[in-house]
Order: sequence, then structure tokens, then C-alpha cells
Amino acid sequence: MTTPSVQSPRRVERIITGQPTRDGAGVKLTRVLTHDLQHRLDPFLMLDNFASDDPKDYGAGFPDHPHRGFETITYMIAGRMRHRDSAGHEGLLQNGGVQWMTAGRGLIHSEMPEQEQGVMEGFQLWLNLPGKDKLCQPGYRDIQSSEIPEFTSPAGEGDDARGGVHVRVIAGNSHGVAGAMQRPPAQYPTDPLYLDLHFPAGGATFAQPLPATHNAFIYVYRGTVHVVDGDDKATPVPLHRMAILENAGDGVRLQADPGSEPARALLIAGRPLGEPIAQYGPFVMNTREELMTAVEDFRSGRLA
Repeated sequence: MTTPSVQSPRRVERIITGQPTRDGAGVKLTRVLTHDLQHRLDPFLMLDNFASDDPKDYGAGFPDHPHRGFETITYMIAGRMRHRDSAGHEGLLQNGGVQWMTAGRGLIHSEMPEQEQGVMEGFQLWLNLPGKDKLCQPGYRDIQSSEIPEFTSPAGEGDDARGGVHVRVIAGNSHGVAGAMQRPPAQYPTDPLYLDLHFPAGGATFAQPLPATHNAFIYVYRGTVHVVDGDDKATPVPLHRMAILENAGDGVRLQADPGSEPARALLIAGRPLGEPIAQYGPFVMNTREELMTAVEDFRSGRLA
């Protein structure tokens, strides 16, 4: 593990409050990254946060539905959900695990809870595919919790004497630790970084270098996390809020609220594709004509 240096940390551009909604067969969730933010946070298309201990909010799940032209990344914090798709893939997503699905040219899949009580909590992120890969072969990877590399950053990082931050590296690289999902940048130009950060109580800090070209945001799902800029000004990001980070700077510096309870946040970044985005529900292409083809292929059974 290495200790990175961030000399010019990014500032917060704006803080976003998600929109409560229901999806699938009535699953209650909060849509954090909405349609109007797709160009600003390219290559990311959507982020949903679902969290409830009431089976009426999640029990009906997400029955068979199609996708084409992008990837879905589902990260389960608590609960059990079964994935099946028309390409023959099947997996059980459970506590701490990740489901990384490449829809490519298209498939039909379902995500159904395998529990009748208890907490169901997690996230689904949509990651766009470049135009050249939108009709690629569909793929699926079931990443169990034990397969996700973890480390604890050194206490004292960022001239702070408090305890270190526990990091789960789902994709990309952090502090010299390679994430569970690694792919050649030449083949997958979005170069995603996906970190789950667990801050202990007492104001621990964490620094992560980021290329200035990459769009980045954090989403806080426990406690409060501060984004600390180069002037040591700390901007608080409250619970269940997303902070879009400015692109100026060489990274991000984060700090838990001093003296508060522990905090947790997702840090997500990627290289924008800079391509047109045409979306109709579960289909994301580059043009309206491509969308019409996707809908017709679905209706004609060519995604099955």
C-alpha cells in the first residue's frame, strides 16, 4: 500500500438531494443521479439508493426487464437478491457483494429478493458504454464480498493524528491497491473508480488522487463527510446527499465530522466519453434511431 499525495484537492461544485421514487415492481428507492446530471457526470447515467426494513418496500423486486448499451453495477450493503438473465447468468447478491453486468447488445434480467424480512440496502450505478461497444457481447460477473480488496489508510494521513479510513476497492486503484474490477483502459475508456469509504468516529481523513479529466462525486450513506479544499475549508456533505466535485485539482480530500459518529460514503469517478446520450427507459444509445432499433429488437424477442 502507498500513501498518495494530493496537493490541490477539488472543491464541491454543488450538493444534490435525491428524488424518492419506485422502480421495478414497486421497490422504494432514492434516485440520486438523475437524467439531468448525465452529461455533467458522464460516463455515469444513474445512481439509485435503496434502503428499507419493510418488506412492502422491496419484496416485489425487479422482475424480468431489458437493458442495452450500458453496464449496471449493483452493490449490496445488506440483504439477498437473486440475479438471472437471458444469457444464462445467475448469481446471488448478498452482504458486501457486487454484481457487475454488461448489457451490451441486450439481455433481459431479473433481480429478486431472497428474503421476506430484515433490511435490504444497496446501490445500483449505471455506467455508460462507448458507442463502439454498445452492441458488444453481454457479460456478467458476480463479485462476492470476500473478493473485494480492502485496506485501512494510515492514521495521520493528511497531517491528521486520528485513526485511518477503511476502504473497499470495488473498481480502479487506491493507495496502490487494485480493485476487484480491473480492465484495460484502451478497451474500456471510462476507467471507473468505485470506493466504499468507512470513516471511524473522530474526524479521520482520506486523500485520493483523481485525474483532472475525470468526473467525480461522493454519496454519503452514514453520518456526515466533509470535502476539504486547498485552503483547508471543509464543506459538509450531509447524510443521503451527493456532492459533485469540481474538475480542477489533482484529487480529493475527505474528512469525517470531528467528534461525530462513524461515517460512510461512496467515492465514484470516471473518464467522460463525450458522446451523445440517447435514453429511453432501460436502453441507452447514441441516437434516436438506435433507440428505435433497440425497442423493436426487444418487442420482436431479439434480446432474449
